[in-house]
Amino acid sequence: MPIPTVQLIHGAELPVLGLGTYPMDDTQAAAAVRAAVECGYRHFDTAENYRNERGVGQGVRDCGLPREELFVTTKFNREWHSVDGVRQAWRASTERMGLEYVDLLLIHWPNPDQGTYVDAFRGLLALLADGSVRAIGTSNFKPTHLQRIVDETGEVPDVNQIQLSPYTTRDASRAANTAAGTVTESWSPIKAKGLLEDPAITGIAEQLGRTPAQVVLRWHVQLGLVPIPKTSHPDRMAENAAIFDFTLDDAQMASLSALDKGEQAAADSDEFGH
Repeated sequence: MPIPTVQLIHGAELPVLGLGTYPMDDTQAAAAVRAAVECGYRHFDTAENYRNERGVGQGVRDCGLPREELFVTTKFNREWHSVDGVRQAWRASTERMGLEYVDLLLIHWPNPDQGTYVDAFRGLLALLADGSVRAIGTSNFKPTHLQRIVDETGEVPDVNQIQLSPYTTRDASRAANTAAGTVTESWSPIKAKGLLEDPAITGIAEQLGRTPAQVVLRWHVQLGLVPIPKTSHPDRMAENAAIFDFTLDDAQMASLSALDKGEQAAADSDEFGH
């Protein structure tokens, strides 16, 4: 079954399931992208800080599909948080990947101590205007960070990618993203320690004849989120993609959401960033 897409604010179509690539090296990332394409994936996530953009780009170029059928995301670090700096970061990333454009470019962390993420967003707007990217966004931004962007630029990110799983449901961030029209992407959607062994999840998996990972990923999708699970194993890629032919009922969804451990279980982007 093909992976569905969601339309972003600026018009791009984002597949609602992607492949995360951290912490693969270039060789692993290239092989993973090629294998994932065979499993039906069209959405791939990398970053300057992952040091595997070359591998992701190689996989995209080698997979046999036209570039326009694939959706590639990358992110840049704090030293590029200026209008001109963002263009330099975009140029360096596209050169490393061997691609003419990036589908989605994200500010990796807000780094509020530096205080220049609004300038970085203005740089993203300039790239969007000239077609260098198809969509723009943020990563690890809290509602207060996003509101400052909107207040100072009048524009809204297409995507905000945040740490999110049943153990970190991030209700306030999700609500703020939705109110703005920003799609929420989930990083580490199934990776939290002990998550896939949690009896609440394994019990639902047994009831449905599914794996715990499939149950959790289905929870993300039914909440309107875009999970990007990382795996380099083709069998797990196929398993993770097989989530569009079943549904969780209201009680099952609620039981997963009830596992939330609070905002303190997520990385604090007021304190951490690169």
